[in-house]
Amino acid sequence: MTATATEVVPITSIDQGSSDVARAASGDRRAFEQVYRAHLQHVFSLCVRMTGDRTRAEELTQDVFVRAWEKLSTFRGESAFSTWLHRLTVNVVLNERRVDGRDRGRMVSSDDDDEHDAPATTSAQPLHAERMDLERAIAKLPKGARQVFVLHDVEGFTHEEIGTMLGVTAGGCKAQLHRARLLLREALTR
Repeated sequence: MTATATEVVPITSIDQGSSDVARAASGDRRAFEQVYRAHLQHVFSLCVRMTGDRTRAEELTQDVFVRAWEKLSTFRGESAFSTWLHRLTVNVVLNERRVDGRDRGRMVSSDDDDEHDAPATTSAQPLHAERMDLERAIAKLPKGARQVFVLHDVEGFTHEEIGTMLGVTAGGCKAQLHRARLLLREALTR
């Protein structure tokens, strides 16, 4: 089964085709197309998890690959290409957040703001359904809590690294992670 750009797939290490990366870095567009195809699902999944919005994630995925093409010559091979691309993806999503002016300077938002930030439900399934999909539960988290949860529990960054990325303290990250876990537990036990 092949995945489309709108499916969310698990994050895995994808470092096949290092020769494609080397050729793409030297300007080979066909090699870059192979790199794009090999890493598309990973990048899209990360964007979905960080934004909670599939449409925005598709746009950001394209932005990531445009940026990757522009910056590929800076890839030195000191780490796996997937690690470099992962970091580029996180930076693009975080920069988009800053540029849009959302949640400027604050990690914790008020409950009123959270209601406006929740993505629209596309399913006819009632809110009190016995099982809630984990992806939907994560998408409904407030933005700050969602980003910290994804970066820590899904992607494995430390609180200090997340704090540096988001411009908040490690304690603020811990508080957001705790909040996210409580909200997820509540949503999944309905």
